[in-house]
Amino acid sequence: MPSSFFDRESTVAPAGYNRFLVPPAALAVHLSIGQAYAFSTFNLPLTKLIGMTHSAPADWKLTDVGWTFSIAIVLLGLSAAVFGRWVERVGPRLSMFAAALCFGGGFIVSAVGIHFHQIWIVYLGYGVLGGCGLGIGYISPVSTLIKWFPDRPGMATGMAIMGFGGGALIAAPLSLLLMEHFKTPTSTGVLETFVTMGVIYFMFMMIGVISVRVPASDWKPAGWSASEKPKPLVTDANVTVDMAWRTRQFWLLWGVLCMNVTAGIGVLGQASPMIQEIFAGRVTPAAAAGFVGLLSLFNMGGRFFWATTSDYLGRRNTYMVFFLLGILLYSSVPSLGHLGSISLFVAAFVVILSMYGGGFATIPAYLRDMFGTMQVGAIHGRLLTAWSVAGVLGPVLVNYIRQFQIDHGVAKAQAYSITMYIMCGLLLVGFLCNLAMRPVHERYHYRAPTPAK
Repeated sequence: MPSSFFDRESTVAPAGYNRFLVPPAALAVHLSIGQAYAFSTFNLPLTKLIGMTHSAPADWKLTDVGWTFSIAIVLLGLSAAVFGRWVERVGPRLSMFAAALCFGGGFIVSAVGIHFHQIWIVYLGYGVLGGCGLGIGYISPVSTLIKWFPDRPGMATGMAIMGFGGGALIAAPLSLLLMEHFKTPTSTGVLETFVTMGVIYFMFMMIGVISVRVPASDWKPAGWSASEKPKPLVTDANVTVDMAWRTRQFWLLWGVLCMNVTAGIGVLGQASPMIQEIFAGRVTPAAAAGFVGLLSLFNMGGRFFWATTSDYLGRRNTYMVFFLLGILLYSSVPSLGHLGSISLFVAAFVVILSMYGGGFATIPAYLRDMFGTMQVGAIHGRLLTAWSVAGVLGPVLVNYIRQFQIDHGVAKAQAYSITMYIMCGLLLVGFLCNLAMRPVHERYHYRAPTPAK
């Protein structure tokens, strides 16, 4: 494959190119890296590599294995922040190729760690290398899609980021199928599954690498003008990533994303035991697994629905809905538990998770509105550090407050009540950050250098 294949210039689309061919390229990447949400399918098998049917004394503990996912999510945010400017400079093809190498290679390195039973190699593989693949792959298509769809930026990013939310729906059954296929009396099948999935995901992501295209610098949709229907909080100027970092608006949006994600991710990670403990004896493990699957579907669907809706409501108004409706729903959960209404409880959480996913998909378009399109991918990368913080903060709040409650004599069915009210407080903080949004001052706008005379 010639090096010129990866040059940004080689990806410029010819005249008349159908822009709707670009979202599938983004989906090929996001559906692959969305496997991260299904990593928990490996947790128990990784604790039985020696004992096979049960955990032997020399096996890894579940808490040790659990750090693999946490490291990957932290590296997702950090790598997106560090490599965001590089992604903008080299274009989507090379950056998506780098993401494929890192994500697929992370599985292969982790397989080596499994072979030698060294947990630190698994951390290095899936956690660090795979986490970098997650971060670079997550932001790679964003600015490209926004440039292709200046008239519908929310819909465009929603189409791609929907794939990240839905990747687990493919990865979970695939992981179980492969482990069962490779399982032998002397192997749990995890090592072989890691190698196979590393190859599969690399090849699938390469579909996106080969097919992605960027528009010509002067391209715009037929019949569309940037000056049509001006909207509040939508700029036609550009702000560089270094200047955006210094603005009040960037940190307000950081708070908006962090609060929205913290409230949702803690519940998503504890959904199965939560519904079983609140409705003790009425919800079986199988039904709880179905509840988790339903949450994943709404997490995925909400990404497209809410991001598309934001093109009509406006980004700030959409987040107003997220926060106000979220506060209402979270505050109602303890009452729904006391009433014993499983159907209303499930209904509340599927809406909450749709807004959790919608927050991820709407934020790139919000950044485009505030800072323009020139370096929106790099700005998005730095903003994703909010996800890294939320990925730790959310589960810690839910898990540790629950345990504290139980340790002090609170019944498991009531152990989540205080957590739900704390989530309401977090959403209120996010609401206030969103309410404070104003246009970026023109002193931060990019101005092209004046040519020397």
